[in-house]
Amino acid sequence: MDLLLEYNWELFIAAEVLSVLALLLFGISRYWFIQGRTSYLFIGLFLLLLVLEALLGLYVYQQTGEISTFLIIITLFVLYACTFGIFDFIRLDRWMRSKIGKLRGVELLTDKDYRMIERTKDPKYKAKKYRLSSTIHLIVFFAGQYLLWSWGTSGLDEMISYASDLSWIEDGDFRNSPYQNDAMFAVGTIWGIVFVADFLYSWSYTLFPSSK
Repeated sequence: MDLLLEYNWELFIAAEVLSVLALLLFGISRYWFIQGRTSYLFIGLFLLLLVLEALLGLYVYQQTGEISTFLIIITLFVLYACTFGIFDFIRLDRWMRSKIGKLRGVELLTDKDYRMIERTKDPKYKAKKYRLSSTIHLIVFFAGQYLLWSWGTSGLDEMISYASDLSWIEDGDFRNSPYQNDAMFAVGTIWGIVFVADFLYSWSYTLFPSSK
């Protein structure tokens, strides 16, 4: 059996661990050892690992011809890294500058950073930010579910029938659902639960704003 197919999960997990280490080493080399050029090597390593993950997913699909749980998971990780991951990296970079600066006894944060930190404590800003993120998640969720359902149904009429009667969720059998296989059923239903929880949590900042 092809080693890439046999150890695809192990390779993916190893790439993710190395990606996290690359980002941490970027901060350490840039802000602790003041090695600007070296730090960019770690960013380059992170991007290389991201590309390799995408190529691994493409290779697995080409060899199996199946949209498996592995393929869906790796696609979500790559999409996250290219979208929301960028903003999370900015926050991680600010956090590393804050912590490393305190350890070194130097100021690594700018006035803009402090304004951003203060703004994130503002309840109105939090509510606005979560409304935006939940709206983006809503669009991505429906687009993703439509794509998954389109593979498992014959058309829009069948999709509507499944959407109007959700008893298939309790049934737990993908053959009675709008999903093509068990992997899609698992990903689709788990994503649905996460989406509902995230949407309610995000809008709680608007419906029940903090006074602080």
